[in-house]
Amino acid sequence: MNNANKIKTAVDRSKKALTLKPAMGKGTGTSKVRIINGLTCEIQEGNWKFLADMPESIGGNNTGPTPGVYGRAALGSCLAIGYMMKAAEMDIVINHLEVEVQADYDDGALLGTAEKNIPPGYLEVRYSVNIECDAPEEKIMQILNDADAHSPYLDVFSRGQKCKRQVHIISPKNH
Repeated sequence: MNNANKIKTAVDRSKKALTLKPAMGKGTGTSKVRIINGLTCEIQEGNWKFLADMPESIGGNNTGPTPGVYGRAALGSCLAIGYMMKAAEMDIVINHLEVEVQADYDDGALLGTAEKNIPPGYLEVRYSVNIECDAPEEKIMQILNDADAHSPYLDVFSRGQKCKRQVHIISPKNH
């Protein structure tokens, strides 16, 4: 079975399962992040373990990508995967696919030196899709538009998310 057939079969099976039991599609992803040295973070989710850090110029150890790299990578990879899934579902072969994500930022907002109205997050996010495919342009655009409409991380980047903070203070004096 080639990759496109494998993807199509899995997507079809998942769609049928979620149609029969919508609750199967609901869940909670949990990543645990802990500081291990200065600004270096160890991130773990399930069996995956990786690092995030900041450059030495801002006090980090430069032992891993910054959180911004992971954020842009999450968006780009989510889009690319969605395009391939939609193409497989439509029996269209994509020979080559590349998504580039660009995000403008102002580190002055992170450090509190920028003007008051400058947010610490991205000022603008752009993505560019390079696709090599023999299908008609109309079909390619259908793939991209349908996948964009169902992309979890395009949604995360495009729509404000409800964020709740919980704090648990552990005092060393009580141990």
